[in-house]
Amino acid sequence: MSTLTQDKLNTIKTLNNIADRGLDVFEKVNYTIDNDSENPDAIVVRSYNMHDMEFGKNLKAIARAGAGVNNIPVEDYTERGIVVFNTPGANANAVKEIVLTSLMALSRNLFSGVSWARTLKGKGEEIPSLVETGKKQFIGKEIKGKTLGVIGLGAVGSLVANDALDLDMDVIGFDPFISVNTAWNLSRNVQRAMTMKELFAYSDYITVHVPLTKDTSGMFNEETFNMMKPGVNILNFSRGGLVNEEDMAAALESGKVGKYVTDFPNENVLEMENAIPLPHLGASTKESEENCAIMAARQVEEFLETGNIKNSVNFPNASLPYTGRRRVTAYHHNVPNMVGQITSALSNYNLNIADMVNRSREDYAYTMIDIDNEVNGNVIPDLEAQINQIEGIVSVRII
Repeated sequence: MSTLTQDKLNTIKTLNNIADRGLDVFEKVNYTIDNDSENPDAIVVRSYNMHDMEFGKNLKAIARAGAGVNNIPVEDYTERGIVVFNTPGANANAVKEIVLTSLMALSRNLFSGVSWARTLKGKGEEIPSLVETGKKQFIGKEIKGKTLGVIGLGAVGSLVANDALDLDMDVIGFDPFISVNTAWNLSRNVQRAMTMKELFAYSDYITVHVPLTKDTSGMFNEETFNMMKPGVNILNFSRGGLVNEEDMAAALESGKVGKYVTDFPNENVLEMENAIPLPHLGASTKESEENCAIMAARQVEEFLETGNIKNSVNFPNASLPYTGRRRVTAYHHNVPNMVGQITSALSNYNLNIADMVNRSREDYAYTMIDIDNEVNGNVIPDLEAQINQIEGIVSVRII
């Protein structure tokens, strides 16, 4: 295991074009960006597929400049003691805006209307009269007074719900795992559905903002469509796998679902009647890319320099105010007496504990210990080696 000190040069590798404002975080004397490195200390990535990649033993952190981590073999990195970050909320405003834009556009048949208008090219002076006659087929509906169901009230869903209220819509939200912070930011006028079935029964429009898991895969299917109002419009800017595409095609053809807006087109979607495929534009704004890059870079910087963890998808979040003392960080199996064995190793070197935090996440835990007295630099490799010998230790750093 490697030891990190404040004067160590940290190598950062990027696997996609990362916004310059994010990379500016690493404009410090103890960082270098080397995209050819096979043994970086940290990686910043967007959508690059990392599943078949191998890296050296220096790798300590991976930061995904975005929310989804399907392109990262998280389980493998967890077992190796490599923290994986994402950037929840950094692109929330961009996704919120495209959801609301699509909601209004599909209600007014703008997508179909624009496509039809382009067919008039070459008609010359006939175009104005053809427009007046043809526009009748695109008569839409106003969203004011309609009911929007929001499944998932996290960073994006809560923004969508609040802004939909400002557009004079009625909003029903469902999220059994809503966080305290999100609840504080959510308008009290968002009606709470106790079940998805309740939300389905009342919603004219449904937008979904949940991750793709084994529990949510195919959650929109024939059974759930039958719980919905006839002609319901569905917006999916989360993951394509949330929808059973065969059932969606049938629901669109029968009119059970009016329109389906998805940010995840494929061959099946492109053949669906009344499906509106968008080329994965949800977070594709300059502002969103910059926000994600900055957030990802700062999380890497904080972890490398202090050991603090925020927004990890595989490690427990843990934080201690950093005062410049020597800090021992250990990632280990979540079993009894691990902390006791680590502190015993410190006592063998007559080291006093100034502060400590231990956090667990399923089968693993993360411990940070600040040392109160001075530590001879020659002691560090021996101390690190001794902690590494403890059964159940995955990785150790001394900062």
